[in-house]
Amino acid sequence: MYMKRPAAIPDDVLERAHRGNCTKEDALILLEGSPFELFELADNLRASTTGDIVSYITNRNIYITNKCAGNCGFCAYRTEKGYILSVEEILKKVGDAWKAGVIEVCIQGGYIPEIDMEFYLEIVESIKAEYPELCIHAFSPMEIHYAAKISGMSIKEALRKLKESGLDSLTGTSAEILSDRVRNIICPEKINTQQWIDIIKTAHKTGISTNATIMYGHVETVEERLDHVFTIREIQKETGGFSEFIPMSFLPHNNRIGEKMLASGKFASTGLEDLQLIAISRIILHTHINNIQATWVKLGKKLAQFALECGANDLGGTLMEDQISTASGGNHGEYMSPAEFEWMIKGAGRIPVQRDTLYRKVEPGFSNKVGSLPAFGKAKISSKE
Repeated sequence: MYMKRPAAIPDDVLERAHRGNCTKEDALILLEGSPFELFELADNLRASTTGDIVSYITNRNIYITNKCAGNCGFCAYRTEKGYILSVEEILKKVGDAWKAGVIEVCIQGGYIPEIDMEFYLEIVESIKAEYPELCIHAFSPMEIHYAAKISGMSIKEALRKLKESGLDSLTGTSAEILSDRVRNIICPEKINTQQWIDIIKTAHKTGISTNATIMYGHVETVEERLDHVFTIREIQKETGGFSEFIPMSFLPHNNRIGEKMLASGKFASTGLEDLQLIAISRIILHTHINNIQATWVKLGKKLAQFALECGANDLGGTLMEDQISTASGGNHGEYMSPAEFEWMIKGAGRIPVQRDTLYRKVEPGFSNKVGSLPAFGKAKISSKE
């Protein structure tokens, strides 16, 4: 495949990028240089890794509760007097999603004393019993930590039981920024950086794939953003369990951290920063994590489409609902149809492909059946006791 050489990038930086050995110093040089050179390099690496395929997934978010024992400064979703869905109510939402043709349900919520590991296990087992072909992508490391403690289980035991019950993938959320300085400001009651890393590694070694996320654009520095991405790379080198990396821009409305920012005249990340982080993530993670997602619900559809020229190769999911983003001022909608995904991807000159949670291709025709085509970009994990 012919690649144009970004002219202004030093030869040694360019060589390390192509080999998958980008350093923090290299990343800072690239971010301080021309954005267009950065985007071109990231796009070249995307092309050499995943080709012209752009994937998306037909899925539904299901929020089992809007109550939470935490008090994160960036959260606009938590409420004192909220709801907790019963298993029957969850199954009703899953059934509606299945009828609509989804391949994945993403189950999330807060962490509260009323929700223990037994409840999580019942949810997973009940869904798999009725919809065995449906992918279950659920629960954050923070939720696992809290529920396991309530149930008197070790993290390893809790994850083993979830895998046996049918959990396909653990979410990589509650990462925010993997810096304890930042976490002590925005989410001091959550697990710390090392705890997040340990839970993720345990999941991977138990045979459970996860994605990896970063929530940026609040109180962190550029260096702390980069440290986060390099931490993800080091975990992937050890476990191979990440299926994708998802940069998520902070939404500053209706939460304490955002109110302080807005009062000081800062409005979270710019569109250029969003694209630069996607690009530098591709460059840092090149050869380690195949899939970089541009999440349309955070970026908006047009910027997400342009991100496909900046290193991204996945646009996320149909969602059906996104209560967390809308609570924080997200105004890009909660649902995008497969037809619109196809239109966006073809409009960018790329090849649309439906996938499942583990980046296996899904048969054409918006069905619930996973096809027999080879996996692309799938995380490589194995059970290790």
